[in-house]
Amino acid sequence: MSYAGHCRCGAISWHAEGEPAHASLCHCAECTRSAGAYVVGWALFPQAAVTITGSPQDYESSPGTIRQFCGTCGTGLFYRNESIFPGQVDIQTATLDDPAALPPQARIQVADAPGWFEHFDALPTFARFPEA
Repeated sequence: MSYAGHCRCGAISWHAEGEPAHASLCHCAECTRSAGAYVVGWALFPQAAVTITGSPQDYESSPGTIRQFCGTCGTGLFYRNESIFPGQVDIQTATLDDPAALPPQARIQVADAPGWFEHFDALPTFARFPEA
């Protein structure tokens, strides 16, 4: 299987071959703070299976943890940490060209999720914006 994606502005694109070791939704404080979102989707691939076009910017969010993003539009793209995932790169699944291609298999780091998240499915839903 192959997967592809890009940042919002298209300055950086990526292509990955094979199946990821995992596809998960992360609630950890580091991911949510970095993304400005309560949950971040990830798919973990061997670095050798991933081709990146363009030049992502690096940010060392904690010792040994490199988060990469587009310096033009700010889209978060990649996570690298050799002590946690040696020889691998975690790719933010929200950047997939086909968002349905890698459905999450698990939610991780839920200990960091806000308490209200356990009732998330009880919130009202709207296809677009609610009526004014």
